[in-house]
Amino acid sequence: MNFKVSIVIEIDEFGYYAFCPELEGCQTQGESLDEVMANIKEAIELYLETLPDEEKTACLSKEIFTTSLEVQVGC
Repeated sequence: MNFKVSIVIEIDEFGYYAFCPELEGCQTQGESLDEVMANIKEAIELYLETLPDEEKTACLSKEIFTTSLEVQVGC
């Protein structure tokens, strides 16, 4: 069975960091976008293998929306 999950990817001077908000503690890193995408996919699949079916359904039924917001910082 296939599910869509949300992932967040952050980039800094050390490389790429990815996590899945639906699955607490499911995270990874990589040196490139391709590497971190492959790593997070594997991490999610392995994480889900450890969960009972009811818990999988509960975790994967969440909808997470992301966007950006411009804020002003006073100096």
